[in-house]
Amino acid sequence: MSGSPLNLSTGDAPLSPSEARRRLCAFFAAADIDNAYLEARWLVDHAVGQSDDPADVVDEIAVERIAQYARRRLTGEPLWRIVGEREFWGLPFTLSAGTLEPRPDSETVVEAAFEHIGTRRDRTLSILDLGTGTGCLLVALLSECGAATGLGIDLSAQACETARANAARNGVAERVHIRQGSWTAGLDRTFDLIMSNPPYIPTATVAILDASVREHDPALALDGGSDGLDPYRVFAGSLPALLAEGGAIVLEIGAGQEDDVKAIMQGGGLVWRGSRRDLGGHPRALIFALP
Repeated sequence: MSGSPLNLSTGDAPLSPSEARRRLCAFFAAADIDNAYLEARWLVDHAVGQSDDPADVVDEIAVERIAQYARRRLTGEPLWRIVGEREFWGLPFTLSAGTLEPRPDSETVVEAAFEHIGTRRDRTLSILDLGTGTGCLLVALLSECGAATGLGIDLSAQACETARANAARNGVAERVHIRQGSWTAGLDRTFDLIMSNPPYIPTATVAILDASVREHDPALALDGGSDGLDPYRVFAGSLPALLAEGGAIVLEIGAGQEDDVKAIMQGGGLVWRGSRRDLGGHPRALIFALP
């Protein structure tokens, strides 16, 4: 990225939030940052709060905060990492170094899950979320299924802490249990719905991912083994015993993995019930059930 130095100084005149946005937008545009206006607005609003009143003034502390955000953005740090949260399913989710950013394509998993639930949103469903991260999948489901309960499991202690905070932030903490663990180890009960967005990037590919992902998303949540399919092999061997009669398993997959994941899960005795495509038209969520 290149561009002229960020100058937020207005001499002796006060700096309004709208003028700060305009100057940061021009700076980002000169640095070839996509969506310069939207990113500038997000960062200024995060620094000073949302205001369009020209009488409001950005104080010196906020000016330095905006400049710091700009420096971080120019190093390639993603916008949402700087802001510290990202919206998913219309809900706010705090991020941490131990979690992926919730991304719009993962809403396909939630859509597929609701498709399976159908008219049963008011029933006492039990939901399992493996590799819960921020808790976005589980919290999104529980936010619309008022009688449901959920268990989220993640290997990362920091991710578990973040997921608990997000459950509380979105008003579902009393119906969520977050546990640190490795996939299905120690589970001895069945669930009506099992979901996962597991790591599915092949190990060799992780090293050549875009820097915004490689340097800021946790490797633990990206690396799916030599071919990216290791978690699905675990699922094929363990999930059939954990799925209640009439239940469904919804799994997120990466590009080009549909056939391989279907074969792995069918090899474990499950039946493929369909695939759902993401915003780009790619298969993103696979649905499985008991025979």
